[in-house]
Amino acid sequence: MNAPVSRSGSDYGLLDLAVIGGGINGAGIARDAAGRGLKVLLCEKDDFAQGTSSRSGKLIHGGLRYLEYYEFRLVREALIEREVLLASAPHIIWPMRFVLPHSPEQRPAWLVRTGLFLYDHLGGRKQLPASRNVDLVHEPEGAPLRPEFRRGFEYSDCWVDDARLVILNLIDAARKGAVILPRTRAVSARREGDCWRLEMRSETGELRSVRAKALVNAAGPWVQDVVQGVAGLNSAHNVRLVKGSHLVVPKFWSGSQAYLLQNTDRRVIFVNPYENDLALIGTTDIVHDGRAEDVAIDGGEIDYLLAVLDRYFRAAPGKADIIHAFSGVRPLYDDNADNPSAVTRDYVFEVHGTAGQPPLLSIFGGKITTFRKLAEHALERLGPWFPQMGPAWTSGACLPGGDLGVSFEQFLDDLAAEYQALPREAVAHYARLYGSCARDLLGPARTRDDLGRHFGGTFYERELAYLREREWAQTAADVLDRRTKHGLHLSRAERAAFEAQL
Repeated sequence: MNAPVSRSGSDYGLLDLAVIGGGINGAGIARDAAGRGLKVLLCEKDDFAQGTSSRSGKLIHGGLRYLEYYEFRLVREALIEREVLLASAPHIIWPMRFVLPHSPEQRPAWLVRTGLFLYDHLGGRKQLPASRNVDLVHEPEGAPLRPEFRRGFEYSDCWVDDARLVILNLIDAARKGAVILPRTRAVSARREGDCWRLEMRSETGELRSVRAKALVNAAGPWVQDVVQGVAGLNSAHNVRLVKGSHLVVPKFWSGSQAYLLQNTDRRVIFVNPYENDLALIGTTDIVHDGRAEDVAIDGGEIDYLLAVLDRYFRAAPGKADIIHAFSGVRPLYDDNADNPSAVTRDYVFEVHGTAGQPPLLSIFGGKITTFRKLAEHALERLGPWFPQMGPAWTSGACLPGGDLGVSFEQFLDDLAAEYQALPREAVAHYARLYGSCARDLLGPARTRDDLGRHFGGTFYERELAYLREREWAQTAADVLDRRTKHGLHLSRAERAAFEAQL
């Protein structure tokens, strides 16, 4: 399942498609294209999902607040995709209910109700329950909130493990024949007749050269670097980097519900259950003018997020409760909006190349919820260069591990019964991250000793070997922070010991 990284570029022959960028958009396009019979290669300069695609709010959602900006097409597409993705990967995507305390200073109740009515009906909702009014005085969802918030609303969206969504797409692409190259930077791309010559350099300094009939630039925050620095072309579009930061704290309320809080600046903040006993709080929206690699949360953002929590919750966490914080940059299509929160979350394609010329398709913008549809649209744009390409296929296909056949709860019970001598919490971890592929990971393991060395929490040596062999994991951060979230559950000493032996 791993990419054949030992082969020289010439061994790949003439590719149909070379994809630059191993975030969610690049991974989705590589998977879709490989499934249509195209010969595909994907290269990523860092680890997969190391940038934006592992630093999101971890939601598959329609974008309720985008209705205020009249983004009806984007919201409809996202709501439809919410149902498609939920069916495709129920182990890493699951429904979540969001409680929206009413704050009349920000939005009148009739406006919120109208927005939720549209949200319920715009995308043909099938699997998720409809929105409802909530009596915050008498219903348990109101218990952690300050007494002045007496009424609210509740609606549905979905949670997603964002980094694993990227990996599952890449695994599926590799299964369908795609060559997947992590830590391999695109250095230069030049047209040679009817194809591109793409030069790449690995972290170890190894040079590879491949020929491809078309290039896809899915570099996210670095999309313009690829257009100009790699391909030597000019772009008519710009990308706007908007920083979003999140806090992780111990969960401070009872129940599985999340909260959506309206702030006085009319922005909204999500407060979501995370990793069973934690909470994920975010996000901020700040224009980022520096390098995407240098993004980091600052003290003002921490104060901003904590102040919103303190406004709504009786026992809000403080700075001393922060376990972890992370920031990412969203590479949004620059539509010249003054307010970063109003910048469109839609995506735009730019195609360099005419009939008879090999194309470069660059992606500006997008959001994790619409990655699959974006991939379909990207291949539609490339259709004239690939008349032999197969039809769209991903809307009814499961991602690796998603073919559970039963509800996730039933699948977990079945897996626990099959591996009853293993720690239940470890089995639950395998079920949630790997779905039906958990059996590939566990294999003949039947006792705790069969899992190998214990690194802490639910992390054992057997899983490490699987991640190295099947999921391109190399460093401690690959394993602890992206392929899994073990890093949030190991002590400082346990993490240091793991890093020392890796």
